[in-house]
Amino acid sequence: GLVLGIYSSKKDEGAAQFTSAGDAFDRLVSGKLRELLSVCGPPLKKGKTRMFHGLHQDFPSVVVVGLGKKNAGVNDQENWNEGKENIRAAVAVGCRQLQDLEIPCVEVDPCGDAQAAAEGAVLGLHEYNELKQKKKPAVTPQLHGSAESEAWQKGVIYAEGQNLARYLMEAPANYITPIKFAEHIEQKLRSFSNVKVHIRSESWITTQQMGAFLSVAKGSAEPPIFLEIHYLGGANTNDSPLVFVGKGVTFDSGGISLKPSSGMDAMRADMGGAATICSTIVTAAALNLPLNIIGLAPLCENMPSGKANKPGDVVRAKNGKTIQVDNTDAEGRLLLADALCYAHDFNARAIVNAATLTGAMDVALGSAATGVFTNSSWLWSHLYEASILTGDRVWRMPLFEHYTKQVTDCPLADLSNIGKYSRAGGACTAAAFLKEFVTASHWAHLDIAGVMSNKDEVPYLRKGMAGRPTRTLVEFAARLSQDGHS
Repeated sequence: GLVLGIYSSKKDEGAAQFTSAGDAFDRLVSGKLRELLSVCGPPLKKGKTRMFHGLHQDFPSVVVVGLGKKNAGVNDQENWNEGKENIRAAVAVGCRQLQDLEIPCVEVDPCGDAQAAAEGAVLGLHEYNELKQKKKPAVTPQLHGSAESEAWQKGVIYAEGQNLARYLMEAPANYITPIKFAEHIEQKLRSFSNVKVHIRSESWITTQQMGAFLSVAKGSAEPPIFLEIHYLGGANTNDSPLVFVGKGVTFDSGGISLKPSSGMDAMRADMGGAATICSTIVTAAALNLPLNIIGLAPLCENMPSGKANKPGDVVRAKNGKTIQVDNTDAEGRLLLADALCYAHDFNARAIVNAATLTGAMDVALGSAATGVFTNSSWLWSHLYEASILTGDRVWRMPLFEHYTKQVTDCPLADLSNIGKYSRAGGACTAAAFLKEFVTASHWAHLDIAGVMSNKDEVPYLRKGMAGRPTRTLVEFAARLSQDGHS
């Protein structure tokens, strides 16, 4: 099979314009492709397709996909590179059409941006079907022509990174327990000589005095794990690392503050923060990025049992601060509090944490963008610029003192784990809570609850867990590796 791109014409009546690969193929078939396109209906709109059979013996099936306007670049209103997004979406739909025909190998037109084309193909074809007997046929997308093979390969690696996060998030919670999550990541990193993986047990967590993390884990029969990854890609292994921290609740029932049963199955993906940051490090290693990265993922389940946290209990975090647990379903911030304290041991260039932290984040931004709370404009600009390229957007949210007062005004302890006005500004009070465990001058908290899953909003991702914003974090790390900031 072959996927070819075509641009929308400037005016409604003008002939559509092929990409260079499309032009070359049209010449190969003596202009038949252009001829067929002109007689079989109106010009192709963005993201729409036409399929032709029998044009060429090497490619029995050819899908032509609409790429929208030629030279579409960065759209300031949309905060992304529209041209790249159009390519990702078009290539994904073309590849899926050929997959439906059970064609095992698809060549893809680079459409002027081979990295975006590869991302569209690899992300668009991914589906979690590990546990089904009947699986969709596997399709291998390849670059059509050889001009942009390096960019294509880079796109494949970026997309496979996001697909790893999707796989971990989608898998049932009885398949991805804390220990199985850690072992899966360890296995992915086994072949890299510059990576060390430490799978820390409950006794280590106890010696670290991570009382907040342990208080969440104690409700479950699954023992907690603290996963620590060291990727030493920098020229000097002593250079200050970028530290990623990810919330790793492999199933979140809400604990004693039990969630409603409807939709609770989706809480197998409540370790999306850990999944995205670990997948980012796997991708950084595959790209051989020249910087040092440390990944920290506190992993556990949040379950209701005779040992579970009770509303009103007070627990002590690693830095000595006491926390009143007013709602046991606000547990992610308890894990992160201890992991963020530990992150400060590494003399980090920057600390970036990711977490499916609050339903309030989903209410605020939906699935359009990841909410970013940060004390550093330098860090924000790097994340923002990275997200324009990847199309997996970020949006800056406030870290006002206004919200801090709402978590520090607490009857029994230094902090309450929910703001005193409970629902109002829930994503912001959660961020303010985390800020109480941060002294680093470059820290960002990414609340990824809104981008956890995909219904149909991102056209090149199928329905299911999204693995966002893994590619933005990879691009961010790549930019940091080129940046002289210390």
